[in-house]
Amino acid sequence: MSRRVEGKTAIVTGAAQGIGKAIAIALAEGGANVVISDIQVAPGEALAQHLQRSGFRAQFVKADVESEEDCCNLVKQSVEYFSKLDVLVNNAGYFPRVSLEETTTEMWEKILRINLRGPFYCAKHAIPAMQRAGGGSIVNIGSINGIQALPTLVAYGAAKGGLLALTRTLANAYAKDRIRVNYIIPGWVLTEGEIAIQRAQGVTLEQLEQIGHSLRFGRFQTPEDTAHAVLYLASDDSAQMTGAILHLDAGASTLPAPRG
Repeated sequence: MSRRVEGKTAIVTGAAQGIGKAIAIALAEGGANVVISDIQVAPGEALAQHLQRSGFRAQFVKADVESEEDCCNLVKQSVEYFSKLDVLVNNAGYFPRVSLEETTTEMWEKILRINLRGPFYCAKHAIPAMQRAGGGSIVNIGSINGIQALPTLVAYGAAKGGLLALTRTLANAYAKDRIRVNYIIPGWVLTEGEIAIQRAQGVTLEQLEQIGHSLRFGRFQTPEDTAHAVLYLASDDSAQMTGAILHLDAGASTLPAPRG
């Protein structure tokens, strides 16, 4: 991994497993000081310790993005650990698959708190630290559901659509401070969590393998696919990129379904 973010300090929310874990590892290997944040303490601390043993600079900070106090403290501790903040990756997410009829008020509010209000809180407290550092990069992990919402992801689609609007608003407002804000649309990423969801719905591993072969590039995406895109957006290689949607979904949101 090239040292593309050498010396930068990055916060990754929801970093204890899945896509967030891959992002944290990629940033550390790229030379960044990484703050691993999650509500899951044991795997978060284990990842930080693994990176430390491998010679990288990493710390774990427990934070629930539903809490503004936690988000404020996350930024504060990150700056205390590493003196500054350059990168924020809003990755923490919650996406129960339920229809409109099945969506309770409590569920609707929780989905929006985690997927939309959380990134708002984190950005609100990270931006002043980035201003003091002379600039920065905020990467919001979005979803195809933010522009093409599925019937079973009503609240999640609304939250990710709101996150896209927030991305563009912040990008416009803080370009003067050299703070870039971008939005990634991952494709179908086969994490351990996604496998568990599919198995709970009766999909076998053999069926999942067949589905993977039927996708446009013949495979599911990996967490590392998203991590590499985040590394680009966090680095100075993307210095002129802000307010953008990075379609990382094998054309699912931009191309017609393949025939055959």
